[in-house]
Amino acid sequence: MPLVAHTDLPTFDRLKQEGETILPRDYAQKQEIRELHIGLLNMMPDSALSATERQFFRLIGESNQIAQFYVHPFTLSELQRDEQGQAHVDQFYESFDDIKQQGLDALIITGANVQGPELSEQPFWKPLIEVIDWAYDNVTSTLCSCLATHAVMEFRYQQKRRPLGFKRWGVYSHQVVDRTHPLVAGVNTRFDVPHSRFNQIDRHQFEDAGLKVLVESEQAGVHLAVSEDLFRIVFFQGHPEYDIISLQKEYKREVVNFFNNKRDDYPPLVDNYFNLQVEAILSEYRQHVLQAKRANLAMPPFPEQLISPCLDNTWHDTAEAVINNWIGMVYQLTNIDRRIPFNESVNPADPLGLIK
Repeated sequence: MPLVAHTDLPTFDRLKQEGETILPRDYAQKQEIRELHIGLLNMMPDSALSATERQFFRLIGESNQIAQFYVHPFTLSELQRDEQGQAHVDQFYESFDDIKQQGLDALIITGANVQGPELSEQPFWKPLIEVIDWAYDNVTSTLCSCLATHAVMEFRYQQKRRPLGFKRWGVYSHQVVDRTHPLVAGVNTRFDVPHSRFNQIDRHQFEDAGLKVLVESEQAGVHLAVSEDLFRIVFFQGHPEYDIISLQKEYKREVVNFFNNKRDDYPPLVDNYFNLQVEAILSEYRQHVLQAKRANLAMPPFPEQLISPCLDNTWHDTAEAVINNWIGMVYQLTNIDRRIPFNESVNPADPLGLIK
């Protein structure tokens, strides 16, 4: 069912232009269809703020559950933003105080850029803990993406992420390792997921914390895991929400950083993402960049128009299926909560009666 444009957030218009079904608020209010309210704690930097909105809004809107989706974006004031980014937040985002007062059925927490190796020293550390603690007691399920997964694993389960010593960067094959869990019902047993990170939580750390690993990769490690109570917390270590060009944009940014002396080495190609034709184009482009840098000339334009048509998206369908399962579980459990006192008739370890 569709997203409801309950604010003037530009993401709604952008998704509508892309062909997504977006209901006007007045029309939605006339329909006798169950509402689901999903929070999006968007901690991404200004350059990725709107794109991250669109990616998660799109996945939510593609769910086939019989509900109208109200998505409530908010962020943390401790995250520094430029004038344009702050204006976007001030105009279109809700406050955490309002979120707490209104309540949510589910919550998604994005990743964030950090400075330095220690998460506990980041300015957002304490306010993020406040949000997650509140959600654990008041929200049916919280989905943590990438850095949010690392933060929750550290402060709630005492499992610190491990520096890789390099950037795990690419599209990797994954396998479902527990096919009985409802989050992966009907999902392909093997599928791709993009990753982009310098740190990792290993399988044994999830297991030592009493958590269940559902999906992992031989190359990239664990992608999907869940808390001990079935799905109160869902952990993503990859980025299934990424657009087809997301990794291309990251690669371009790193080339620009190299050219502007913000990184020492020319960035390596993204793993398992570019085909041979694109790799040849980028190899030739690399020579032009190096020549321009040595000659103190302007950086040659990045060949996006040649590259983008050659890219393949091999992960979105599965991402859509997992999010649909997640929202379906939230939908069922919130309906249970409305019919039956949770602590009287529902097993907290198996609220939907799905454990065999």
